[in-house]
Amino acid sequence: NHKSDFLVFFVLFFSINTIIPNITSGIVGGKVSKPHSRPYMASLQIQGQHTCGGILIREDFVLTVAHCKSPLPMTVVLGAHNISKTEKSQQWIQVADYYPHPQYDEHDYDIMLLKLKNNATLNKYVKAIGLPKKNGKIPANVKCVVAGWGRIGAKKPPSDVLKEATEKIQFSHECKNIWQKYFNTEHMICTKFDKKKGGICQGDSGGPLICNSKPQGLTALTLQDDCNNPKYPHIFTKLHFFLPWIKKIMQRSNC
Repeated sequence: NHKSDFLVFFVLFFSINTIIPNITSGIVGGKVSKPHSRPYMASLQIQGQHTCGGILIREDFVLTVAHCKSPLPMTVVLGAHNISKTEKSQQWIQVADYYPHPQYDEHDYDIMLLKLKNNATLNKYVKAIGLPKKNGKIPANVKCVVAGWGRIGAKKPPSDVLKEATEKIQFSHECKNIWQKYFNTEHMICTKFDKKKGGICQGDSGGPLICNSKPQGLTALTLQDDCNNPKYPHIFTKLHFFLPWIKKIMQRSNC
């Protein structure tokens, strides 16, 4: 059983004190986003609790990561800044269908589409974001923005308000050297970050990595219990690799 093999490996890794990835993330440090300046941001909630981030890519589809899938029904909250309040700008929409990537295996192919039960109403608080071009490569050292409502530090609570931070694209071979089998150069992007400025942490996977105003990645992996350790680059699902799959699922839903 492939899944149980991976879990055993995961436990073994833990026992010998090596790298442990943690597949949930949010923002440490950084700053509070200007309210509604990122109208594509989605808060994925289960029983009224924020669990993951996502981005609205069409009025009826939100893009996130596969490890956010839950057996419990999920609600997408759009147009939010402070998720602890009922803001007039907020739209609460239930998820009709979940499309995790068929090759998702606990850490690779970590991407999922959520089909909304009804279309979002697009306005100044809620807007879809365009996807990157198919062959768009992002060179190392480009500064990108991460955003989310996740934890504000290891073992600290999540943030009620949307936060953002800046991280720099790292060379893929450097990430491969550090993360080894957890980093797939073809499907993933990684970033370096400054401990003071912070970046993603536990509590907000599925949020975007925005480079030159386009989403290039989705928050996927950090070091467990030490998300702010700059020796371990943060890992994101590389969006342009998955564009044909995204297109196929969205077209199929139109039929």
